[in-house]
Parts: sequence; structure tokens; C-alpha cells
Amino acid sequence: MNYQKTEVRAIDHIGITVPNIEEAAKFLEEAFGATAIYDNVVPTDKPTEGAEAEAKLGFAKGSAIVHMRMMRIGDGACIELFEMKVPGERKKDIIPSDIGLQHFAVYTDDIDKTKEKFENAGGRLLKGPNEMLGREGGKGNHFMYCVTPWGTFVELISYPSELEIEKETPLRRWKPQPGKAQ
Repeated sequence: MNYQKTEVRAIDHIGITVPNIEEAAKFLEEAFGATAIYDNVVPTDKPTEGAEAEAKLGFAKGSAIVHMRMMRIGDGACIELFEMKVPGERKKDIIPSDIGLQHFAVYTDDIDKTKEKFENAGGRLLKGPNEMLGREGGKGNHFMYCVTPWGTFVELISYPSELEIEKETPLRRWKPQPGKAQ
């Protein structure tokens, strides 16, 4: 493989602000078998707030992190959940056509079973499963978008077959290996 040599190894985690960490963690556990690794800020701690925190972390003036939890899903990057106290109204209903993080994807060996767990955990399913689009097509390669109870879009993805584009290049996207989940 001809991957660009760099000191960067991989995505370590993504951060998501949620209205309630306990509810979000429960959803991730039920939908994806996620595990809480640790809480970095707990509600009994002094909130992370003030001018220095705003300068370091870029959040709105007067906001405060009141709870922060690191979650692990299988053999991939972690998800860091943030529960924040924010002055005024919060932006709602961010959709994939907005600028910013559009979604995160979860690889699954059984998209039908995973979509059922996602919905049973309280998530909303969009149309699908669907055949993967364009150069990602291949026998049995499917995706499906879903929405968490707090509004984050998640893509369920499974591509057991070679992607069409892989016939044209030796480069490969990262794919979790079976049996490596911790």
C-alpha cells in the first residue's frame, strides 16, 4: 500500500455534545454495544468554564462542561460525550447538508440487526439499508443513515465485498477486522 507517511496514526476520537450524558451513553450501549471507559468530568466536579476554558476549547462565552465521558465502540475510534451548560438558546436540528461534522459511521457485520437495535434504543431510521453508492459499490455493500435521540446523524455501513474503486487503486480505506472488538 502507498499510504502517505506521516506522524499521524489515526482518528483517536470524535466529540459530541449531548443534552444528557446518561441518556446518550445508554443509547450508545444499547444501539452499538458501546462501553463507558471513564468520566473525565463528573457532575460533582467544578465545571470547566471561564475565559481560559473558552479560549482553549472554543465554546460560547458563559458555557460550561458539566460532564464528559469517553465511550468505546468495538475496534474503532472512541466517542467523547460532552454535557454542557449553555446560556441562551441552543441550535437544534443540524442536518447533513449543514457545514460541520455531517455524521459518523459505524461498521457492522449485520446491518439489519444493528438498525433494529438502533431503533429499539430510541433512534430514528431513515430509508434503507441501501446499496453503497458510486465507486463504493460491490456485492452486499450497504449503508443506512439513522438519527440519534439527540439529533446526531449516524451511518450504519457494511462492505463485505471489494469496493469498485479498489479495482483501480492499491490504496484501501480502514476497515475493522472481525474479532478485534474490545
